[in-house]
Formats: sequence, C-alpha cells, structure tokens
Amino acid sequence: MSRRRVAVLISGRGSNMAALIEAAKQPDYPAEIVLVLSNRPDAGGLATAQANGIATAVVDHKIYGKDRAAFESAMQAELAKHRIELVCLAGFMRLLTPNFVGAWSERMLNIHPALLPSFKGLDTHKRAIETGVKLHGATVHFVVPEMDSGPIIAQGAVAVHDDDTEHTLGARVIKVEHRLYPLALRLVAEGRVRVEGNRCLTHESTPLDAIFIAPSER
Repeated sequence: MSRRRVAVLISGRGSNMAALIEAAKQPDYPAEIVLVLSNRPDAGGLATAQANGIATAVVDHKIYGKDRAAFESAMQAELAKHRIELVCLAGFMRLLTPNFVGAWSERMLNIHPALLPSFKGLDTHKRAIETGVKLHGATVHFVVPEMDSGPIIAQGAVAVHDDDTEHTLGARVIKVEHRLYPLALRLVAEGRVRVEGNRCLTHESTPLDAIFIAPSER
C-alpha cells in the first residue's frame, strides 16, 4: 500500500509535528510527512522540518489582513502543489473557514489538549484543575467548522493529581499527545476509521490501545 501524503500545519515550535515526523520514519508507517506549512515565518518548527529533509512553506496570514479566503486559497495552492492527501493541524493558531474545512472533510485532523467534549478552547489545563476532574488528557479529532467539535478519532488520558499546576499537568498531557497523534494518523492513513454522524468507528480488528491511552499512574 502506498503511503499517504501528509502536510502538517504549524504556527510555532511544532512539538506534535516532530512526533509525527519521527513516527513516519518507521518503514511500516502508512503516512509520510511531505510538507510543513506555517502561517508565521518565524515558527520554530520550520527549522525542525528542514533538518529532517521535509519541504516547508510559509503563507503569512498578516499579508492577507482580514481576507481569510485569499489566505486559505494560498494555503490550498501549496497543498495542491505537494499533492497532499491528509492534513494534520499541530498548534496551528488560525481559525479556518467552513469552505476550507469542507474541502478537507474527514481528511484534516487536529489535536486538542483535553478530553473532548470537555474543555473546548484555550487554557484547558487550568480549567481542568479548577473544575476538579480526576482525568484529563488529549483528543485527536477530524476538523469540522465548529471549533473542537469534530468526530473523535483517539484519546489519551492522564490522572490529575491534587498538587498539580497547569505546568505539571500540561507536561504529562504533552507526552500523551506525542504518542497519541501518530496513533491516530496511522488509523486514518490505513483506512481503519469511518465516520457515522459525529462518531468515528474503527475497524473491528483495531486494538483498544490504538484508540485510547489510559493513565499508567495513580
């Protein structure tokens, strides 16, 4: 089976991008990262991608002002040029229009630092601690026009400790993110995921640990 051609969209250092790049180095991985695209020319992740021999592109959103359609048209041109099949958002800090999202329906993934549908949006670790939840984590989902609302592909959980701060909790969640995103991309690239309504269903032969990471600690 040919490997699926993937673009990763970033705005910063791209730690999840780096995790995907490392996973894709394995010969049996069903996807290859062929493009890293940023909306910021100073994004640290661009250098990481270049060091790994991956093509990079910058579509600076500031150039386009409030013309989101023109900005997304420029991004789409880059994706088309590299014959991209799947898109992974990894700390990409721009809201996308319904038209762009629709063009990549069930082909664009995002990772969110919470167990959706809880704690959509920002400051997830702070809100989790304040709410008193005992489990927190990360979610990989397909992107839909509504923020952080698409069908859930895979999730990973960590225990919330009584003495946790945003920093300590976030540090454990990011480790789960780096494991979870490659697992989720593998499932999608292998065609093991189908969407019914707002649910992702996986092939019956898929092991549970491919779609859920449970906490190994208290």
